[in-house]
Amino acid sequence: MSNSRIPGIVVGHSNMDLDCLGAMALARRLFPGYWAVQSRQVHPPARPLVTLYRVHLDLVPSKELKGQTVDHLVVVDTRSLDRVKEYLDLLAAPPSRIDVFDHHPPGPRDIPGARVHDGAFGSATTLLGTLLMEANVPLHPDDATIALTGIYADTGSFTYSNVTEADFRVAAYLLGAGASLSLVRTFLAPLRERGHGALLRRLMENLSTRHIRGNSILFSYLELEEPIQGISPVVEKVFETEQPDAYFAVFWFRNQRSTLIIARNRKEGIELDRILAVFGGGGHTKAASATVKGTEGREVLRALMEFLERSLAPALSARDIMTRNVTVVSEETSLLETALLLERMNFTGCPVVGNGGALTGFVTLRDIQKGRRAGQMHAPVKAYMTRKVVTASPGATLREVEELLLTHNIGHLPILDQGRIVGILTRTDYLALRRGERELAQSFRNRLGPKAHE
Repeated sequence: MSNSRIPGIVVGHSNMDLDCLGAMALARRLFPGYWAVQSRQVHPPARPLVTLYRVHLDLVPSKELKGQTVDHLVVVDTRSLDRVKEYLDLLAAPPSRIDVFDHHPPGPRDIPGARVHDGAFGSATTLLGTLLMEANVPLHPDDATIALTGIYADTGSFTYSNVTEADFRVAAYLLGAGASLSLVRTFLAPLRERGHGALLRRLMENLSTRHIRGNSILFSYLELEEPIQGISPVVEKVFETEQPDAYFAVFWFRNQRSTLIIARNRKEGIELDRILAVFGGGGHTKAASATVKGTEGREVLRALMEFLERSLAPALSARDIMTRNVTVVSEETSLLETALLLERMNFTGCPVVGNGGALTGFVTLRDIQKGRRAGQMHAPVKAYMTRKVVTASPGATLREVEELLLTHNIGHLPILDQGRIVGILTRTDYLALRRGERELAQSFRNRLGPKAHE
């Protein structure tokens, strides 16, 4: 294709899997006329679907983007810059607009400047299907089949703990549009690749269990000459058979000098996406993978085990990181007194309580500045405080805390137990915790070497 300005393209992550393809098929219905671009790599279980629907999907090889200018980039099933780099590197200039449709949690390497459409769904395909249902867009039966396969694949046929009501609703919508369950079964047929049976036996013979801070973690390590197509279903079979809290399967491919980590998890508090991001991988909390190049497989396994020993802990909650001795002011405290208190404590705000000690508001330096401009520094803080205060319970998970801070763009989160303040958590507290995680992760990246994640 000659160099030109392309109105829009739809892409998924590198090494496209079934959910990625399902989301792309539906995204093209939301954005008719856009190119659907195929990654240089397709996940082995997804290759039969690509082969069967090659004409219908009309996938454009990524190399066709070289030197092109794209106005609108639509990204599905990932928000990570690293996982769409193969497309962006080919373009003549950055796209004018980027929209991301993803069901994975935010990460430190999210695509800058993108408008993100997300939510709690078992698959990215579900997110796109929900939007199509709302827009009442008709579907071709082939698109419905591709999409339903993606939902089944990413929800473990509706058995994973990440399954939501929306996944069932969209599946029903796709069946109503003519999706073929018999074809879905064909694309999902487990362990059908040559050599899968032998691989399953070897994995079962090489299992070891470690109890790390109350978590039962299963490991296996195999050395193979070359990669075997469709390893993930075999790992899934071991995981379902053994029922550990989490399972890490590590494969060293001698001829390629690369190590593949595939991980599965069923326990809250173990976040596989954050763990394998250290090793250059990605995914979500329940399923993730990573490829490490140039480092011997056993060294990667040792680094993985050591990282888990040092970083894995029972699920953190607000109770674990909040400040317990909370400085508060009463509703009748003047703005001047409050300003002097905050200056003395080096705080930017504090909770406001009523006569009974119950939280009634929150006052910040910005609120006080409004009173100063109005010449009302002797007015009580209740006249200027924020009354709709975002709060959390002591048992709120770190993810819930993160969502509250980021969604509401707040710097302070009072922690309430039965209506009374028992602590406060600030954005600084949260960032300090994440900074410690990043520093630990970087130390392991350095250990694996600069070429490991290329």
